[in-house]
Amino acid sequence: MRFENVHKYFGSVHANKGISLTVKAGTIHGIIGENGAGKSTLMKILAGFISKSSGKIFVDGKEVDFQSPAEATEAGIGMLYQEPCDFPAMTVLENFIAGVGKEWKLNEGKYKKLLEEKSKILGFSIDPDKPVGLLTVGERQQLEIVRLLAFGVKTLILDEPTTGISKEQKKILFEALKKLAVEGKSIIIISHKLKDIEAICDRVTVLRSGEVAGHMDAPFDREKLLTLMFGSKPPEIKTDKIEPGETLIKFDNVYAHGGRAGLKNCSFEAREKEIIGLAGLEGSGQEVFLRVAAGLTKPYRGKVKRNKKFFKRKFHKTIFLPASRLEEGLFPSLSLLEHYGIAFFKKYFIIPWTEVSKKGKALIKKFKIKGRLFDKAASLSGGNQQRLLISLIDPETKLLLLEQPTRGLDTESAIWVWEHFKEFTDKGATIIFSSPDLDEIFSVATRILVFLNGKVVLDKKKEETTPEEVAAAIAGNIKRSVRLER
Repeated sequence: MRFENVHKYFGSVHANKGISLTVKAGTIHGIIGENGAGKSTLMKILAGFISKSSGKIFVDGKEVDFQSPAEATEAGIGMLYQEPCDFPAMTVLENFIAGVGKEWKLNEGKYKKLLEEKSKILGFSIDPDKPVGLLTVGERQQLEIVRLLAFGVKTLILDEPTTGISKEQKKILFEALKKLAVEGKSIIIISHKLKDIEAICDRVTVLRSGEVAGHMDAPFDREKLLTLMFGSKPPEIKTDKIEPGETLIKFDNVYAHGGRAGLKNCSFEAREKEIIGLAGLEGSGQEVFLRVAAGLTKPYRGKVKRNKKFFKRKFHKTIFLPASRLEEGLFPSLSLLEHYGIAFFKKYFIIPWTEVSKKGKALIKKFKIKGRLFDKAASLSGGNQQRLLISLIDPETKLLLLEQPTRGLDTESAIWVWEHFKEFTDKGATIIFSSPDLDEIFSVATRILVFLNGKVVLDKKKEETTPEEVAAAIAGNIKRSVRLER
C-alpha cells in the first residue's frame, strides 16, 4: 500500500502537504509526529472516513479513492479510532453482530462462535454477555479489532492504541499485532509514544506540520526521531519540592460502586499544592476515586469531607477532566466558540458573543489549538480536543481532578500542559491525576497512590518510593497497604 503526493485541505488549513510513503505487507509501520502534524488525517483518508483533496493511493497495486469506511473495509482496510465506535448499552456479542452480521435473520450462536474463535487466536478474553459500557478501554479496543478482523481486513490502522490501557493490556495487544504481521497483514500505528514505537514497529514515518520529515527503520535512534518531530529535543518536565498546606478534601472509609472493582475502604486526604499521581491497572479503582472526589459518584458507605473555607457552594472551584473527551468532556457538535460561551459566560442571561469571541481567540492562541472558533469539537484531532478541554478550566480552580490529562498529546505538548498545570499549584491548588504511564507519574507527581482491586495499597511521597516498588504494588506483589506518614 502506498501514498503518492497526497494533499488534504480543510478550508484554508493545509493538513496534509504532498505526503508520499509505502507500507509493506507483513510489517508494523509507525506514523509519528506532534499534535496536528497530520497523522490521523492521513489515516482517515486511507480508511475512507474523509476524502483527500488530491494525490493518489494504491492498495494491492490498484488506485483507490474510498468514499466511506464501508468501502475501505470491503477493500480490506480497517481503522481503530481513538474514541470507541460501539454501543455502550449493548452487550459485547450484540455489538459484534451489529458490526459484522449481514443476514436478515441472524444466527446468534454462529456469531458467538466466530467472536470466541477470533478472540482466542489473538489471546483476547472478552465476556460476550457483558455490556460494553462496563468494559475497560482496552477490552473495547479488543472487541473492535476482532470485529474488523471478522470483516477480513488485511490492513489494520490503530490511532493511539496504547492510550488509556494498562501495561498488561498493552502487552496482549502488541503480541496480537505481531501475530497479525506474521500472517502477512499490514499494521499501521499512529502514536506519539516513542517507547511503544521502539517496542513494536519495523519502520517509522515522521510527519511534521503536514509533511513527511523523514523515515527510519528499526532499530531507531530516539534523538533523531525527536529532532525530526520537533526540530529539537523537547525539554523535560521539572517539578520543585513543595510544602503542602491545609487539607482540601478527605475520604473517611469510603466505599463506592463503579468500574471493574469499585472503591473499597478508602481513607485519604489531599492538601494544598500537592500533585498526586494515581497508578494501577485499568479499572483498579482510580477512575471511581476521581469521580467520588468530583461529586459525580456518591459513596454508599463512608464520608467525603471538604474544607468549607475553600469550597463554599457559591464559589465551588473543582474541575473534573475525563479521559473520554467526546463522550463526557465536550459537546461534539458544538463549536469552540460555543464551548467558551458555556464555560465562561454561563452566568449571563444573554451570552455576549463578541466578548466570547475575543476570549476564545486568545485561548486558542495561548493553548496552541489547531482549530478555529467555528470549528466543531468533533472535527479537531484528539490532541487538540484535549487542549480545548484544558483551555476550558477556570483559572481560579482550587481542586483539579484529571483523568489521563495528557492522553493523546505528544511529548512537547505534554510538557507544556504540565507547566500550565503547575501555575495552579503555585497559587495553592491541588492536582489529583491518573495515568497509565509511570514515567509521567514520577516526572510530575509529588505523591503517589497505587490502586489494586478497588483499594489503595500504596501511598507515599515520590522521594520515598521507587518505580520498582510502585510497579510491584500495581502487580499485587506487596504484602500490606502502605500508608503515608504525616
